[in-house]
Amino acid sequence: MRQQLSMFKAEFFKALAHPLRISILDGLRGGELTVNEISQRFKVEPANASQQLAVLRNKNIVVARKEGSNVYYSVSDKAIFKLLDAAREIFNNQLVGVRSMLEEIRLERPG
Repeated sequence: MRQQLSMFKAEFFKALAHPLRISILDGLRGGELTVNEISQRFKVEPANASQQLAVLRNKNIVVARKEGSNVYYSVSDKAIFKLLDAAREIFNNQLVGVRSMLEEIRLERPG
């Protein structure tokens, strides 16, 4: 059971492991978007946007709703935004550490 959970988590994070997929999820914070809206917003071909959305749909990270000829995408669970925010915070903390280290190196240089 523990290994199955670890595999699920690994596959879930793999689905997030693409810059466009992260951008799409951030874009969905404001609500539903169509493939065309996503492709225009992120300046990618609709086929590329569709491909990335398919990966997210396959892992149930986003869901689709068809209305007329449009398909609207949204996140399946808004907790994904907490995860993205936590990742951003970790990234920012690492940057602060790197910045501090670079400042120390700069101050140690004879000069």
